[in-house]
Amino acid sequence: MPLLARVLKDKLEQNCRCLYLNSPALVAGMRSYLAAAGVDVAYETMRGSLVVSSERHHLVRGTGFSVDRMMEALEQALEQALDDGYAGLWATGDMTWELGPEVGSGKLLEYEWRLEEFMRSHPELGGICQYHIDSLPAAIVREGLTAHPEAFVNETLSLINPYYVSPKKLAAKIDRPGVERFVEDLCRRAAALA
Repeated sequence: MPLLARVLKDKLEQNCRCLYLNSPALVAGMRSYLAAAGVDVAYETMRGSLVVSSERHHLVRGTGFSVDRMMEALEQALEQALDDGYAGLWATGDMTWELGPEVGSGKLLEYEWRLEEFMRSHPELGGICQYHIDSLPAAIVREGLTAHPEAFVNETLSLINPYYVSPKKLAAKIDRPGVERFVEDLCRRAAALA
């Protein structure tokens, strides 16, 4: 969380509207980390540059996580940020929280690929999809990793993901042992930098 607070602070200084989605407890924690990093949380929230929320409007009662609804919400949030004079929208969320009870439903890969495609066509949108290996099943972490061409370790280290699989190459076999080794390497690098 201290790392994300520093990244959020940097993005606010770059005139981005920042969106942080997580559980109520982690939202409260992020507010504290942002304040400790020197962000005037109340002011940034009041002016609309910082949105720290545990709301999950993209979860549809009865049908759960909706990829379409989440993508529509992101598109609208980006349009609104640009209309409001921001350079862009920077968003981060814990995938366990965002997907809710449907974390293993198979919708994750579709969402991540659509998000990557949208970000490529809208460079004003940036962010980090958080995959916490201590709270997510390994299969979900693998799935998420294969959907992203880069892996973020910290604010100074991002790595090209050699296990990224584009939607067009889905039929290709994913090297599961290789992905596992890459995840272990990311964890070692993160621990060494902490």
